[in-house]
Amino acid sequence: MSGRVVHFEIPFDDGDRAQRFYKDAFGWQLQTMPGMGYTLVTSGPTGDTGPTEPGFINGGMFSRRNAPAAWPLVVVDVDSIDDALRRIEELGGSTVLARQPVGDMGFSAYARDTEGNVVGLWETAAGS
Repeated sequence: MSGRVVHFEIPFDDGDRAQRFYKDAFGWQLQTMPGMGYTLVTSGPTGDTGPTEPGFINGGMFSRRNAPAAWPLVVVDVDSIDDALRRIEELGGSTVLARQPVGDMGFSAYARDTEGNVVGLWETAAGS
C-alpha cells in the first residue's frame, strides 16, 4: 500500500563500529552487501518478502559520506517515484537524489520536505 513507512536508513562514520553497536544494543542482524556500500538491517522475524510479523520494519545502514542526509531517515512506499517527486515539488519540497534502480528489487529516490527533512522513497519493481 502506498504511503506507508516501509524502511529506515541510518548513516555511519565507522561501519564496523556502527554494526557492533546496533547488533549489541538491539540484537539486529546485519548483512553487508558487497560492492554496494550498504548494510541490510533485519530488526525482527523476516521471510523472503520481508517482515513476518506486523508492527516492525527492516532497514539499512550506509556511510555518511554517501548518504543523502547526515541523520537517520524513513523510507516511504510509493506507486511511482516520478509521480511522487512531481507532487513533492508542487508542494514546495525538492528532489535530493532522483530515481535510481536497486538491483532487480525496485527503485529508490530521496526528497527534501518543506521543513528541510530528507525522506526516502521506494517503488517496488513490477512483478516483485
